Amino acid sequence: MTVPVVLAGARGHGRWHLDNIRRLQARGAVRLAGICEPAPLDADEIPDGLGTPEQSADLGALLAATGARIAVICTPIPTHTGLALTAAGHGAHVLLEKPPAPSYAEFRRMADGVTKAGVACQIGFQSLGSHAVPAIRRLVAEGAVGEVTGVGGAGAWARDEAYYRRAPWAGRRRLHGTDVVDGVLTNPLAHAVATGLAVLGTTRAEDVTGIETELLRANAIESDDTSCVRVRTPRGPVTVAATLCAERPGEPYVVVHGSAGRITFWYKQDRVLLQRAGHGPEELVYGRTDLLENLAGHLAGGDGLLVPPAETGAFMRVVEAVRTAPDPAPLPGHAWRLLPAERRRIVPGIEDLVAAAADRLALYSELGADWAPPKEVSTR
Repeated sequence: MTVPVVLAGARGHGRWHLDNIRRLQARGAVRLAGICEPAPLDADEIPDGLGTPEQSADLGALLAATGARIAVICTPIPTHTGLALTAAGHGAHVLLEKPPAPSYAEFRRMADGVTKAGVACQIGFQSLGSHAVPAIRRLVAEGAVGEVTGVGGAGAWARDEAYYRRAPWAGRRRLHGTDVVDGVLTNPLAHAVATGLAVLGTTRAEDVTGIETELLRANAIESDDTSCVRVRTPRGPVTVAATLCAERPGEPYVVVHGSAGRITFWYKQDRVLLQRAGHGPEELVYGRTDLLENLAGHLAGGDGLLVPPAETGAFMRVVEAVRTAPDPAPLPGHAWRLLPAERRRIVPGIEDLVAAAADRLALYSELGADWAPPKEVSTR
């Protein structure tokens, strides 16, 4: 059954969704029925093969006109809850980009609203569609690496200064009195946090017993670009360090630490390295289920949703801890420098520090970074 879809937010990251919808439309799984943007897309902005979908700046009107069964929402973070509830009010099921909301209260309003409306909602953490996630959980359950002591996550990316000028909400904690929380842990490298929680099997809000954060910034922004977090759970800590100021950016990963080995998962590549006592290293590459395809399959044949809102509750606890923490501290001048040719700021040595945090499950201040402020501690 071909499922009609509307896409809210087709520019920026939304272009990825347009290409993905085109791929699935060619297979007969979905059909792009409409595009919701404040300014309509020109014909050359719509990939070949998608026809001439209806366009409107009003999502509710577009859903009513097209009868679409799925709304893909890829819009600024503060709009997520309102648009998801608009879609639900029209009986449309929702694929909602991460982070699902800028605060835990807005997340609960969204999740409760879609449940009350009787529609399905999938949160767009694409890494959680990787077949590596259940495979790692099975390895852990089988004792492949002994007793698990915790999970680390590392993300060392680079973003130039123009990245923070791409939209009014970019790099903001709030805008016109509304929460945004566009920080490195909550948006660009949010997958590292969500995937670390997922491989440990601690994805629900009630799995979180405490959170420690260290939020910093090298760029002239409001939010954080170089931060770390340690999430306390009954199964051990999940510690993630992330930056957008790497001199040598690399692939982000999470690592499961055990008493008899470790499992490293490069989640963008679906690649897993198993290292354990008494065995040689084993490397595997897994497949991945696309989240829109999974949602369409859920509607057509009852496939189980891979990332319903409840499975992102622990991540949203982290978002809330970041939101309510003191504003990120600016790094001192000696801690960063500008690469003039690339117009981006780097923190020398941050790649090694990020990796050490994931390896030792430690925060920057515990690793001896003289620019790291005392950690902020919150509980659930």
